[in-house]
Amino acid sequence: SIGSKAAYGYDPLTGRELWRIQEPTSFSSSSSPVAGHGLVFYTTGWQNGHLLAVRPDGAGDVTSTHIAWRVTRGAPKKPSVAIAGDLIYMINDSGLLTCIDARTGAIVWTARLNGNYSASPLTAGNRVYFFSEEGKTTVIEAGRQYKVLAENFLDGGFMATAAVAGNALFLRAGGHLYRIEGGD
Repeated sequence: SIGSKAAYGYDPLTGRELWRIQEPTSFSSSSSPVAGHGLVFYTTGWQNGHLLAVRPDGAGDVTSTHIAWRVTRGAPKKPSVAIAGDLIYMINDSGLLTCIDARTGAIVWTARLNGNYSASPLTAGNRVYFFSEEGKTTVIEAGRQYKVLAENFLDGGFMATAAVAGNALFLRAGGHLYRIEGGD
């Protein structure tokens, strides 16, 4: 759970706090944590936003012992990160797209997408989707090379993260709800 100036790990059966990471210079994180490769990844929010990778096996205050790595540039304030294979994709609020090695925190590549971003990226197969506040969806190939596969525009702009049900993608935009469905 991400809170003001800290992140917490809880026992899902009892609600008992297991561990916490203190981040006194950051606040108001609105992104969701993502887990993979034995780590929990989350952004710290406003002021000094960072992306952290935390080993979730600690107890108590693990600020100085369980941060596996930290990326200090380009972290989003609003969108969550997405994992595809061994890579993390994050887009910050002003369109800086960063691909990071999930195991090491090394930056693989960066690119600039035009627009502003609040919605979190979505992964499906070998694709990663990014939805701008101006209504542009950019689809890239998941991988160690930056490759745009498609760009599409819909009216209304995207503030909310897309939802998936079966083969359908639901996109909520200003005044519109889109359902886009592909074949099997």
